[in-house]
Amino acid sequence: MLKFANRVQDLQTEGALQVLARAKELEAGGREIIHLEVGEPDFPTPGNICQSAIQAIQNGHTKYTSVRGMPALREAIAERASKRRDNIPLDAQRIVVGPGGKPLLFFPAMAILNPGDEVLYPDPGFPTYREMIKIAGGVPVPVPLYEENNFSFDLNAFDRLINQKTRLIIINTPGSNPTGSVIPPEDLKHIAEAARRYDCWVMSDEMYENIVFDNLQVPSILTLPGMDERTIVVDGFSKTFAMTGWRLGYAIMPKELATRVELLLTHGTGSTAEFTQIAGIEAMTGDQTECRKMVEAFQVRRDRFIAGLNSIPGVHCLSPKAAFYAFPNIKSFGIRSSELSARILNETGVALLPGTAFGQYGEGYLRLSFANSIENLDKAIEKLRQFFKNIK
Repeated sequence: MLKFANRVQDLQTEGALQVLARAKELEAGGREIIHLEVGEPDFPTPGNICQSAIQAIQNGHTKYTSVRGMPALREAIAERASKRRDNIPLDAQRIVVGPGGKPLLFFPAMAILNPGDEVLYPDPGFPTYREMIKIAGGVPVPVPLYEENNFSFDLNAFDRLINQKTRLIIINTPGSNPTGSVIPPEDLKHIAEAARRYDCWVMSDEMYENIVFDNLQVPSILTLPGMDERTIVVDGFSKTFAMTGWRLGYAIMPKELATRVELLLTHGTGSTAEFTQIAGIEAMTGDQTECRKMVEAFQVRRDRFIAGLNSIPGVHCLSPKAAFYAFPNIKSFGIRSSELSARILNETGVALLPGTAFGQYGEGYLRLSFANSIENLDKAIEKLRQFFKNIK
């Protein structure tokens, strides 16, 4: 019998994709489904970005480009990223562009991890972190995020877990998926000091850096003393510009690492579509009005949706500081989150995710995306209210 490699034997999918498949199955059978499971903006890509891509295609910009990304795009990214991170100097040679953010999570991990290297990562957290660590040969070491700590790193656990085998620390701020949390500046300093002491890398997933609420100013760990040489910032266009299907991401990293990641991109994906990168230049440098309106709308939805969740007896939900996710505590019902989420979908038609889709410390929670219309969010709240009222 033909066999598969060990690296894929226990590879897991994303929970959102499983729930989406089940939701689509119910829809095909005539059920009305409110989709709060998938983490993507419900707004269209701004028109100026779309038009720039259309024009680029019509002008024949459909060829290979530099694997690291078009120079003009990398320059635009470097300039914008510098302004948003305390004006730290950023050379475009430190920018690597890829077809989405995920390759820029995977390839740096593959470039720095050897078999047996330990990686600290947030739990609950983005499911890809754990899987990419395993594929790269590393050892995943989850750091719990607790509600009583506003879902920042449990620094006591962090200090116990970090050691001489730790090669990489992964953080996701602002807008941690699934909690919507932001790591406070003092906690960032603590993590940075530990990274310097143990001489390890830090990967800072900042995909939601522009979807921050209440005018909160969020620092990047990249700007802290001694972190420039050891930090990989992963960002992209999917969330800020509603470009999830365009597959356009980028990372900021030391030049020496960028050279090695470029080699992995060369043999793994090749270059990113030329017309997509031209659209990226427009996104970086063009009119930002629609993007600001999106964030304003998300904040209105957040306030209304979180208030609705907290009005349901037995449900408690912190207000997220960034991104578009609610992570309500449903421990009072004494039912596993995986069972509860499945029942909610089947009985009410509200598609959402169990907290355990994001790790073991997500038990007792659900994740709901409020990237949906006010009408649908209100309808979902009422369906959930009736469900929890009648739950057995």
